[in-house]
Amino acid sequence: MIVVPPVRPGAPGSSVSPAAVAVAVADVSAIGGYFGLDLGPVPREPGWQPLTGLLTDPGTLEARIADMAGRLGTEETRVAASILFQGLAARLWSPSLGAAVAHDLLVDLDPRHVYWMATAGGPLPLRAARPEGWEVRDPARIAGPLYRTVVTGLLEPLAGTVRRIVPTAPGLLWGNAASALVGTLLELGRHRPGLAVKAVALGRELLDTGLLRGTGELAEPAPGRPSFARRSCCLFYRLPGGGMCGDCVLVDPGIRRERGARAARESGR
Repeated sequence: MIVVPPVRPGAPGSSVSPAAVAVAVADVSAIGGYFGLDLGPVPREPGWQPLTGLLTDPGTLEARIADMAGRLGTEETRVAASILFQGLAARLWSPSLGAAVAHDLLVDLDPRHVYWMATAGGPLPLRAARPEGWEVRDPARIAGPLYRTVVTGLLEPLAGTVRRIVPTAPGLLWGNAASALVGTLLELGRHRPGLAVKAVALGRELLDTGLLRGTGELAEPAPGRPSFARRSCCLFYRLPGGGMCGDCVLVDPGIRRERGARAARESGR
């Protein structure tokens, strides 16, 4: 098993009390779905496992890929691994990005103290055993610490393990991470319209950072309504009954421009 070193976010501000973290996380979790994050000691019920295992243990992750392949009805392990990675990326981006945008708070998601539980479907249950976080003194500088928390601390180990199991192009995986990020921005803006513009501004900075740089082009045909065109394909089209995603590199540029114009019209501009 690969050992994941602890990644500290670079102290963007002073630490806040566990109670303040709990309030912020509960508010963001109320958005539902992928934004949910439980806090506190891990229940005694069986099934909860440290997140480090899912990120770095090939046996654990291979079982999840096989489960995904069965649910998708495909024998292509590479396709199942791609879809699983994108779903996990969205799951890890959502509570982190939500707390950063809604509360100027960086939540500690050290994988040694975050637990997950396998389920038959739906968002992966996550629980942070230690509710720690940092207030962001300067919201304009949160992109770097947030990138280190999610990409460096969580997604890089996960991507490395995926590639140990099945040959997968790095560009595909980081395109998936970028697509998951933009999907999170859209969902956050849909549920909290007043935060949409702020969320997109942060997303734009993240997409210009490290491994996310060059994964695609973010447009904003209407304020707070991002449109993303990625430079790779997640392989969804190879699934039985699958098609092309809205941000896929295979989508005709004219169709994408038409969608952007429609979004602008619907916003009242």
